[in-house]
Amino acid sequence: MTTAIKPRKMPPAPLEYLRRWPIQAWLIGVTIFLYGPLLTLMVFSFNDSRSTTIWKGFTLKYYQKALTNESLITAFGNSLTIALCSTILSVIVGAMAAIVLWRFRFGGKTLFDGALAVPIVVPEICMGVGMLVFFAKVLPWPQGLPWPLNLGAIIIAHVSFSFPFVAVVVRARLASFNRELEEAAKDLGASDFRALMDVVIPHIKPSLIAGALLAFTLSLDDFVITFFTAGPDTVTFPVKVYSMVRFSVTPEVNAASTILIVVTVLLTFLALKFQGSDALTAGHGTEKK
Repeated sequence: MTTAIKPRKMPPAPLEYLRRWPIQAWLIGVTIFLYGPLLTLMVFSFNDSRSTTIWKGFTLKYYQKALTNESLITAFGNSLTIALCSTILSVIVGAMAAIVLWRFRFGGKTLFDGALAVPIVVPEICMGVGMLVFFAKVLPWPQGLPWPLNLGAIIIAHVSFSFPFVAVVVRARLASFNRELEEAAKDLGASDFRALMDVVIPHIKPSLIAGALLAFTLSLDDFVITFFTAGPDTVTFPVKVYSMVRFSVTPEVNAASTILIVVTVLLTFLALKFQGSDALTAGHGTEKK
């Protein structure tokens, strides 16, 4: 009677890092650290208890309360409107700034480039205080305006810290652009504007999508700058959630936060889906056919 010989398990090759247990343990730890709190929040949003630490059963009543809370819905609508407007403006301004720094040489370019990075590195609390002073003394925003004009100050504040992120992403994409393509378009009779729209813009389209998603996310969940900029008649979703958390963290807060997470993920997925594979492979080389 012969016994089957078990195949010998081959040790991982030098470049097969994912088969090494320290790398696997590190990836598992990072995944738990990143997504564990979000999953915990989502699970306890179904908790049939006023306490978020004691599980008493499954319920959807806190989602019903969140969806029927008029002030919460108004705040969520304000946040979406601000995020959408600031994203559009940030993409336009950020793309223009990136193209100017990439194409032209002018006096003070280094200073302009450094100033562009200031909103990224400056602490957010300093930006908030600066916006408070700016809209109180330099450019007072009128109070009592109808919606959505009453959101103008917050939109301006969000654009000021969002567009530099768009500019950084677009500049990284422009670094791989072959300028001979633009010159060839001009040789064929295209104007500067047509060459920009038909040659440069299609090349940076993935970075524009990535920058728009980044700007939208930054604007949607911003609290500090919005807290200092918003007027007494304007409340955004993060500010509303903060006012609710000040009293106690209830499953209603968890339900509202879960809805925001789901909406953000769905919008991101839909944006990438509608744009096709180019948006998913932004910054990477295309496969050879």
